[in-house]
Amino acid sequence: MTTLLFNIANSLILVMWLLLIVFPKWNFTKKLTEFPWVPLALSFLYVYFLSNSGNLASADFSSLEGITTLFTNATPSSAAAGWMHYLAFDYWVGCWILQHSQKKQIPHWAILFPLIFTFMLGPVGILLYGIVYAFFKITK
Repeated sequence: MTTLLFNIANSLILVMWLLLIVFPKWNFTKKLTEFPWVPLALSFLYVYFLSNSGNLASADFSSLEGITTLFTNATPSSAAAGWMHYLAFDYWVGCWILQHSQKKQIPHWAILFPLIFTFMLGPVGILLYGIVYAFFKITK
């Protein structure tokens, strides 16, 4: 069941990102970005995977060594939970970038790389969007 749910979520998120990148003004895309429907669905999966991942109560989140141990001892469910965490937050940030850029009247072509990088490398996309936003703010 873990693999099936993981594969479904991993495939559907590609479609959701495609909507943000290719069809940003489509009504369905707007409805998806107005409320965190996709991150909420991923959050349910996160809780499911987390509840099946074993005993995380003893995990040490306060040190790099503790985090390394957590990753070293990962189970399929705990790895899937970690991935859902990334998918949910990266997508939510992508939605924010789209909404913010539309509100600030930044052309969609200018946020394509930030969106793609947010999808692929999370914080790098946020950094790129910050640069794009600063550029358009200065040039107005």
